[in-house]
Amino acid sequence: MITPDKYLHVLDSILDSVNEGVHVIDAAGTTIVYNRKMTEMESMSKRDVLNKPLAEVFQFPQGQESTLLTCLRTRNSVRNVRQTYFNDKGQEINTINNTYPIIVDGELLGAMELANDVTKVERLLREKNLWENGARYTFDKIIGDSSVIKDVVENAKRAARTSSSVLVVGETGAGKELFVQSIHNASMRAAGPFISQNCAALPDSLIEGLLFGTARGAFTGAVERPGLFEQAQGGTLFLDEINSLSMSLQAKLLRALQEKSIRRIGDTKDRAIDVRIIAAMNEDPVEAISHQRLRKDLYYRLGVVTLFIPSLRDRKDDIPLLIRHFIEKYNELFQMKVEGVSDHVMQFFMSHDWPGNVRELQHIIEGSMNLMADERLITSEHLPYHFLRRTSGSLKEKITVMPVSDEIVPLKQKLQEFETYYIQKVVEKHNGNISRAAQELQISRQSLQYRVRKLGVKR
Repeated sequence: MITPDKYLHVLDSILDSVNEGVHVIDAAGTTIVYNRKMTEMESMSKRDVLNKPLAEVFQFPQGQESTLLTCLRTRNSVRNVRQTYFNDKGQEINTINNTYPIIVDGELLGAMELANDVTKVERLLREKNLWENGARYTFDKIIGDSSVIKDVVENAKRAARTSSSVLVVGETGAGKELFVQSIHNASMRAAGPFISQNCAALPDSLIEGLLFGTARGAFTGAVERPGLFEQAQGGTLFLDEINSLSMSLQAKLLRALQEKSIRRIGDTKDRAIDVRIIAAMNEDPVEAISHQRLRKDLYYRLGVVTLFIPSLRDRKDDIPLLIRHFIEKYNELFQMKVEGVSDHVMQFFMSHDWPGNVRELQHIIEGSMNLMADERLITSEHLPYHFLRRTSGSLKEKITVMPVSDEIVPLKQKLQEFETYYIQKVVEKHNGNISRAAQELQISRQSLQYRVRKLGVKR
């Protein structure tokens, strides 16, 4: 027989074995029951929630209320309602709830909720949608803590709230498409298609038909085919290198934007379109207009919102973050355990001008890791030859101090010889004092000791 003092333990055991979240509050809104499944769904412990006011523990979007508190306030059941809210760590939780008032002899004692977690399912659906609509990137994929990149991200997020045209300006490799896809995925059009087209990839004679579509018989072999505008209906059309289009084609594009309709080549009727246009270019719009590569009226129509993506040389504080991100990416891809770059390489990266921007840095990291064996740090000997050859400054100056022979040997061997030669000279200069040598080389003492052992430098 179950004694009264054991009854509550039995009840807790039963509730913890249920595969649904159970959350009960009293008439004052304080949690009195919170089962194991609920702790898993909300990533919180019972200690964090029990005997505390629900409204102080969880956060709800502006204008929305907890289904438990709604039930308590109205005394009515709430069935099969989807709810989005945030735990004490700011993590988003999505549930489907059935909530019931607890009324005994006409007195409201509290409310009980049975919840099913749909957070993981919805995340998987969102990721599936990202791959299917052609836009994989979101704002959380943009790496950088510098003020310049944060300002652009904030402006891009604001632009995502509307359907106005956006012009993205930035150098090659700066990450323009990353911003474009993020805007699409943060907008109300995220469930619609994302169509991307590089306007410099095809001649005008082909790209016109590709953009606007063709009608049967418009020219020899022409078939009834929708263009990219029609394919992007309800979504976003991204036109990269818009300044490479001819002036006549830019005029036709301007008309489509103004009239919100297009006409297929060879057709006689206009077709209404509901498409957001985001364009990009790799030169200053004012310069493009002055050199007649961009129509002024098209610029004004496209540049309702203009985002200028900073080059990497203008946000060098982000280089260590980007290096870490790319190393983690290729560690996973290549099954390696690279920990970072040497102090000397980091110093050189911070002084480099990066004409290829983030894309160049990514390729340098990928190329360097392809030349590594079991080393933990990327050093100058791992940097790709084409990068070393066209760089100037400290690396080339150091290379010139080493005697050069006519014998042709593999690059990796020559770089190792140089590193051994140079470290030997500096260590000799300081009479074998590793600390002073490391200080002059501007690397850590541990890093220099590692190189001395690895290269067999004599002290």
